[in-house]
Amino acid sequence: ADSRSKNQLSPGLNRMASPTSPNPDTTFQLGGVNYQFQLHDFPLHRLADPNNRHSTVVRSVNDVAASQGVFLERFAGISATLQSNPSMPTPVAGAVSRDPFSTWYSSTTEQRTLVADPLFRASGVNTRRVEPRNTPTVINAVFNFRNFWDGRAEHVFNGVNPFGLRDPNARVYKNVLSGSTWSMQPTQVRIDNASLASQASGPPLSHFEMSAEGRSFPDIGRKMLYQRPLQHQSVSATDSVLGVRRHGSGKGLNESHYAAMVQKAFRSEWWNGSHLVQVNADGSKSLAPMGPTPAANQYTQMQHNFSLFFGLALQLYQATLVSDDAPFDRWSAGNSSAMSTSAQTGFGVFMGKGRCVNCHGGAEFTNASVRKMLDTPMARMPMGNGSVAVYDEGFYNIGVRPTLDDLGLGGKDPFGNPLSISALAQISSAKVNDLVGIKPKLKVSPDERVASNGHFKTPTLRNVELTGPYFHNGDSATLRQVVEFYNRGGNFHDQNLADLDADITTLGLTENEKTGLVNFMIALTDERVRYARAPFDHPQLFIPNGHTTAAGGGVVVENGRAQDTVVELPAIGAAGRSAPLPNFLYTTNTGFELLAEHSGKCVDVAGRGTQDGTTVQQWSCNGQGNQKWEQVPVSGGFLVRSIDSGKCLDVAGGSTSAGTKVALWSCHGGGNQVFNWSGLGKELKVKHSGLCLNVSAGAKTDGAALIQWTCSLLAANDNFRKR
Repeated sequence: ADSRSKNQLSPGLNRMASPTSPNPDTTFQLGGVNYQFQLHDFPLHRLADPNNRHSTVVRSVNDVAASQGVFLERFAGISATLQSNPSMPTPVAGAVSRDPFSTWYSSTTEQRTLVADPLFRASGVNTRRVEPRNTPTVINAVFNFRNFWDGRAEHVFNGVNPFGLRDPNARVYKNVLSGSTWSMQPTQVRIDNASLASQASGPPLSHFEMSAEGRSFPDIGRKMLYQRPLQHQSVSATDSVLGVRRHGSGKGLNESHYAAMVQKAFRSEWWNGSHLVQVNADGSKSLAPMGPTPAANQYTQMQHNFSLFFGLALQLYQATLVSDDAPFDRWSAGNSSAMSTSAQTGFGVFMGKGRCVNCHGGAEFTNASVRKMLDTPMARMPMGNGSVAVYDEGFYNIGVRPTLDDLGLGGKDPFGNPLSISALAQISSAKVNDLVGIKPKLKVSPDERVASNGHFKTPTLRNVELTGPYFHNGDSATLRQVVEFYNRGGNFHDQNLADLDADITTLGLTENEKTGLVNFMIALTDERVRYARAPFDHPQLFIPNGHTTAAGGGVVVENGRAQDTVVELPAIGAAGRSAPLPNFLYTTNTGFELLAEHSGKCVDVAGRGTQDGTTVQQWSCNGQGNQKWEQVPVSGGFLVRSIDSGKCLDVAGGSTSAGTKVALWSCHGGGNQVFNWSGLGKELKVKHSGLCLNVSAGAKTDGAALIQWTCSLLAANDNFRKR
């Protein structure tokens, strides 16, 4: 999952004026380009009482916590360095002996022209664009019937793009032998159970995610096929898959280029053609003889079919990313001690009072699974307003944002067809079979109501502890906030009633039930995922993590664009990491209570306030979020951060005087916010002053203030413990 937190903000680009009229919001409300998220930014829809959706709205923005991609550019072609390489063996008699480009090209470079971005721009230059939806995990995604939040990555892979049978013109070229004559023929491909291959074919051409505008998959083939695989990336000698294929330099693989790997992995009729595919100005295609120097619009069969190879290869890799060894799995198999009592309580809430299982069903923990969808692709259900409608199983409107902020499944594919299976079935049952490739199993009348607007794919809950921020817009940073969302019956329950899942209603969970539900979800984390152990190990990767901030604000400019801040994900072998990668904003999701040992009361944020300077006091323990804290590691110690507000314990004004009050303040990591456990692990010593957290005057009453004072193990009012 993507746990980066800088330059991850996007405005409400998917907003609609009506179900048929786009109305994108291009204004940032929470921050701007290159914004650094803070925990107190979440939830994006914040209420005075998180358990009451009718309480005062403190803040509500339609910005999205998502993922940064590429700079806005226009594709201008591929340049190549010519150099002879060894010929490849002839795989089929009478076919071309090799991909000719593998002889001509030793290196290729993509040419791109920067285009001024009207939105993602700072200091007069482009910044990286940010996607309009939050990024789901790929782990266990092989079990999804459709992928992407709106399901547009189809169950059937057409070898070309995400849209499966919906695209009537999707063709790859197959070399067909008739008698003694070979001929390359445009061929429709239909590969079932291949939604991940469909999904994989989308981002490489997206000018938000991975591509300059105007690039095609054959262009990517021309660029990639003649490169040595992973040649700029370190590979661990103990990598569970690639270790035995590791290049002697330690970087990349010992294969000569990707074209050689394609020849080994795929049947020869998909790449051994002796003609070029010519893409004409009107988009039509024709065959041209193999010449000494192909034109920019001419591609070998292997280049043209690169989308087929790419999609299937990624699906087959991601099919190995199956997480099935969490504490819950061991508990289910009979190990009664594998889950805590609290987590077991949470499982009971999940199955009953919380209504969670109604959407997150099965071992996949989602109704959007192949198992569920092939059995029941559609169903009838009362919506939030009591009116019965047909809907797509596994896709629901849960009231995170107003329906028109993002239609999700209620949108259309590029060919004008509804994304919703139910809406297709309303046109005709044949539409479902023709465009989705399955039987509808439910007759939908032309005048029957279909609910799809604002519906999104139910994500798996496996490893959900690690995949924040949550929901399609990244509304919530912690699982506690997610539980509070469902407990209050969503954010926009009343506004979305016509399309709302009827299970989104006030739940009335107790504090113990909320805590148990969070602990149960944490028990769905597979430690192999947490530590990147096989099969979740990987080669080295360098990724952008926002842009370098200039001294006077704005961004540092480099080569006409914002300078990237780059983060290295080091090469990991089968044994995994020694320490887990931090999740989003270093959240622990559960937090702990800080108990004053002399009184048995909890460190508490007065009135559940969120403003800088809010009083921190002791109060009778009640399990609420303003009594939950977490340690965030920083240089020289750790911050003590509130789960409720995302703000930190802070010695007022940075004073070093004994008796100075400790309050809530925006986290900045200064010495007056950095603590260490000392005094046999019972005292919280402040770095800047050397004094300790203390309950003023040793009071045992609710409301007694927290101060800093001279450390003394003999003074019980400066002894604290985590619970």
